[in-house]
Amino acid sequence: MLKFDNFLMAVDLDGTLFDDDKNVSQKNKDAINEFRDKGGLFTIATGRAISYTRPTAIELNLDVPAVVYNGASVYDFMENKLLWQSVLPSVARDYVLDFLDRFPSLGVDIMIGEDIYSISSNRQSEHHLESIGAPFNKCNINDVPDISWNKALLIDEKLVIDDMFTYAGTIPLPGVSITRSSPYFFELLPGGANKGEGLSQLLKLCGFQNKFLVTAGDYPNDIEMIQMADLGVAVENAVDEVKQITDIIVCDNNSGAIADIVELLKSDRKFPK
Repeated sequence: MLKFDNFLMAVDLDGTLFDDDKNVSQKNKDAINEFRDKGGLFTIATGRAISYTRPTAIELNLDVPAVVYNGASVYDFMENKLLWQSVLPSVARDYVLDFLDRFPSLGVDIMIGEDIYSISSNRQSEHHLESIGAPFNKCNINDVPDISWNKALLIDEKLVIDDMFTYAGTIPLPGVSITRSSPYFFELLPGGANKGEGLSQLLKLCGFQNKFLVTAGDYPNDIEMIQMADLGVAVENAVDEVKQITDIIVCDNNSGAIADIVELLKSDRKFPK
């Protein structure tokens, strides 16, 4: 009987595991359960905060630690325990203020551990917070605790975010990485943080370095973890930048992409790497 004892699968949430309504389909749930029943290890790698990843971790009975904050943290939802994290330098506060000064329409959420602080809002950021359903603190940036941040999420219309990336390319941002996880999101992360680095930390922490690693995603913030995998997968709805660096492309996120991956793993197909 087919076994997946040597496999670890790590997948993105939004646009990959989730359908467009932010649900995990029964088709994907059944495939994940089959994969685990046959010995496979399954987890998620997301840009989401701990607090609004938890409902999905509970729904999936996630028994392997997850990568959160786009690779800035590794969190064990079974034990409710932070296993590893990297944090933004204190100067990140000044970067946020500079971006707000140049782009005053921005919505800005600061994330520290399980806490979310909304220091500026617009239509897109309000919709985002409403859609995730997690508690947050609405306050001034000066009221955000003066401790290291895991992530700063800046939200606006696509054209504004485009301009922000252009501007960010003209200024030094020491100690900080920037990424885009949606057309409307500009993220400030700790220097060197990405899903690939977070997944590498998870592998070391759990002793999974020798597992056959399968990763799947749809957006540029998934690239590093896709590139490090033994089998890197893009969903059909992925942007071209992601499709160009993957080993295989499966169906879109509304059609059961994870189930598609499991079916491919069950086949006799020989994969690259």
